[in-house]
Order: sequence, then structure tokens, then C-alpha cells
Amino acid sequence: MAGKFQGPGAAGMNTIGALAAGAVAGAAGTTALNAVTYLDMVWRGRPASSTPEATVRKLADVTGISIPGAEEERTNRIAGVGPLLGILAGVSVGAALGGLRAAGYRPGLVGTSLTAVAGALVVGNGPMTALGVTDPRTWSRTDWLSDVVPHLAYGIAAGAALEALDPAPRSNAHA
Repeated sequence: MAGKFQGPGAAGMNTIGALAAGAVAGAAGTTALNAVTYLDMVWRGRPASSTPEATVRKLADVTGISIPGAEEERTNRIAGVGPLLGILAGVSVGAALGGLRAAGYRPGLVGTSLTAVAGALVVGNGPMTALGVTDPRTWSRTDWLSDVVPHLAYGIAAGAALEALDPAPRSNAHA
């Protein structure tokens, strides 16, 4: 029954298996998001976003965590941590989707993909907005497209991967 809760274990996958399948789906979605982002950079000749690094700097300031090394080393570490946090966010959203499936939430491919898009947008942009690194209310149409289109790619890839890894149970009506 697409779009409804079907009860825990509806397809027989245990919780750990569903979380793992979700994490793998999140990794697939993250790969799609990154690919679309890089294609946009190539197409428009635009630079990479500075918000991941700005978020790392702001988190370090807020938490009092010192990033070690001389200036160049610190800059390089920050440049590495920013994308790693993005990967963590994408895999975590996928794992959460897997957890929802284990709990019986199976809205089908479109519903799963849209849930993934919403989750990735919130997890990706929420911390940056809360920290004051960005303010989506000030974004231009182009800014929104540059953010939403890669997140749509995330959702489609993550949703398709999760559906493939943990398909809906088949009906026995014709058995």
C-alpha cells in the first residue's frame, strides 16, 4: 500500500539492515547531489560554494574547538571538513529514511524521494541558517535553483536506491 504505514518489518528487513540500506541510499544520493553541483559549476563557470567552510569556521567558533595548524593547514583542514560534513548529512538522512522504512513508512518511490529531498534540504541548510552563515530569505531565484536542483537529484537517487535495496512486499493475490 503506497503512501501508508505498513507496520514494522513489512518487507522483512530488520532495523539494522534498513538503517544500513538507508545509509547506502544516502551515499548514492550524496554522489548524485555532488555530481549535479559540479556539473552546474562547469556549465555556468561558477565557483564552489563557500558556505560549507564558513559553517565549519562558525561551528569551531561557537563550540570553542580550535582547528590546529598554521594558517594554510587550518584553511586546508576546513576545506576538507566542510565536504565531509555534507557527506555525513547525506548518509544520515538516508539512514533516517531506512529507519522510517523499518518502522513501516513506505510511501513508494515518489514519496520516498520527496521525503529524502525535504530531509536533505533541512539537514543541509538548517545548520547553516541557524548559525547565520546563510539566509534563504535573501536568496535569488538562481541561488534557489542552485540549491534545490542538486537536492532533487539527491532525493531521486536516494529514493531509487532505497526502493531497490528494500523493495515493497509483493502481494500474494495471484498466488
